[in-house]
Amino acid sequence: MLSASSSGRRVRVALGVVSAAVAASFVAGCSSSGSTGASSATQQSSGPVKLTYWAWAPGLDQVAAIWNKAHPDIQVTVEKQASGDDLLTKVITASKAGGAPDLVQAEYQALPTLVSNNVLADISKQDGAASGKFAAGIWKQVTLGGSAVYAIPQDSGPLMFYYRTDLFKKYGLTVPTTWDQFKADAEKLRSQDSSKYLTTFSANDAGLFAGLAQQAGAQWWTASGGSWKVGIDDAATQKVASFWGGLVKEGAIDNQPMYTPAWSKALDDGTQIAWVSAVWAPGVLSSSAPSGKGKWAMAPLPQWNAGENVTGSWGGSSTAVTRNSKHQDAAAQFALWLNTDPQAVAALVKDSYVYPAATDAQTGGALATAPDYFSNQADFYTQAAKIAATTAPAAWGPNVNTAYSAFKDGFGKAAQNKGDFLAALSGMQQTTLADMKTQGFTVTG
Repeated sequence: MLSASSSGRRVRVALGVVSAAVAASFVAGCSSSGSTGASSATQQSSGPVKLTYWAWAPGLDQVAAIWNKAHPDIQVTVEKQASGDDLLTKVITASKAGGAPDLVQAEYQALPTLVSNNVLADISKQDGAASGKFAAGIWKQVTLGGSAVYAIPQDSGPLMFYYRTDLFKKYGLTVPTTWDQFKADAEKLRSQDSSKYLTTFSANDAGLFAGLAQQAGAQWWTASGGSWKVGIDDAATQKVASFWGGLVKEGAIDNQPMYTPAWSKALDDGTQIAWVSAVWAPGVLSSSAPSGKGKWAMAPLPQWNAGENVTGSWGGSSTAVTRNSKHQDAAAQFALWLNTDPQAVAALVKDSYVYPAATDAQTGGALATAPDYFSNQADFYTQAAKIAATTAPAAWGPNVNTAYSAFKDGFGKAAQNKGDFLAALSGMQQTTLADMKTQGFTVTG
C-alpha cells in the first residue's frame, strides 16, 4: 500500500552558491523571519487567503480539498511538481526572485539547503507545540538541532529487516537481532547453498547507507557558531562501512545494485532471501517479487549491541512555509493540520500512500490492516509503529547531493571490485568537505 517517497530512491539536492554570511546566520538558527501574514480578520475582510503548495506526493490535492471545504477563508491550491533536484532548483530560484510558493514539500535532508538559501520561514511561534506528536529523532530533522522550526514532518521511512520466512526455515536461519547474527546468517546460507545470498550491498542509493550510519550514531554534519563540521568519516560510519565491506569482500552477500531487473528477479525467485529496507518496502516487494506474497515477514533492524533498540530512516518529507509567503500564519496553520489532524493524516495515508510521521496516525484507521503483500503478518503496522518510535536523529548538511554523489562513485567502485570501503568513505568525506569550502562555508573536519 505505502510507497517510498522520492528520497527513498533519489536524493540529489540542487545547491546554489551560498555566502558565508548566510551560512553563519543559518547555524545561528536565525535565518528566517517571523510571520508576515495578515491577521485573520484582515484576511477575511478582503476575501479568502489563497495559498499555493508545491509538492510531488500523489493525491495531495484531494487532501487539500478537505481543508478547503472546512476553511473557506484559507484556500490551498496544490501544484504538482517533480521531486528531488528539479523541485529544489525551482523553489530556490523562485525564492531568489521573490516568487516562491507559500508551502513546499521538502525532504528532510533538503531542509539545510533550503534554509541556507534563505528559502524557509521559522514557524516555531506557529507550530502549535507539535513536537510531542512526532518521534524525537524525526522532529529534530525539522528543527536542525536548534530552536527554530522550519517544517512540520509529513512522512517517514524507518528501517526494518525483511526476510523470506519459508527459506529462513529451510536453511535453519535465525531472524537476526544483532548485526553479528546477520553476518552469521549470511555465511551460513552461503555455506549451505552457494546459489543463494542473504542480501546485497547496493551503491546506487546512498539513502540506505545513510540510514544505517544514522542507526550506528553517525553525525555527518554538525553546526556550531558560524562553522560546520563534516563527520562523514566518523567512527560510527567507519563501523558500518567496515561491516558491509567485509561481507562483500568475503562473498557472504552479493555486490549488485538494487532496483534493477536482475535484483527484482533475485528477490522473486529466492536467490536473495532478505532485504534491509524501510516501512514502504511492501510496495516495492509486491511489484518486484510478486511470487513472494505471504512468504515475507518484517522484523526490527538488527542492533550493534544486544539489547539496544534503535533504527535509522530511509526517506521522508515535511511541509515547509517559505519566507516569500505573505500569509505565513495561514500557511503554518495548514501545514500543521495536514500532518497532525486525524482526518487529514488518514487522507494522506489513503490518497498519498505515505507512512505518516505523526505517531498517533501510525496504527489504526487506514493502517489497521497489514499490507496485502504481508497478509500473513497481521500486526505489521503495530510493529512498524514501535520501530518508528526508536528512530535515531539524523544530522543533515547543506550539500547532501555532493555527499550522495561521492558515495555512489566511491562505494560503487569498491563494491564491484570488492575493494576498500574505508577508502571510499574517506573519499566521500574529502569530496563533501571540499565542496562546502567552495560554496563559501566555514568548515572543519
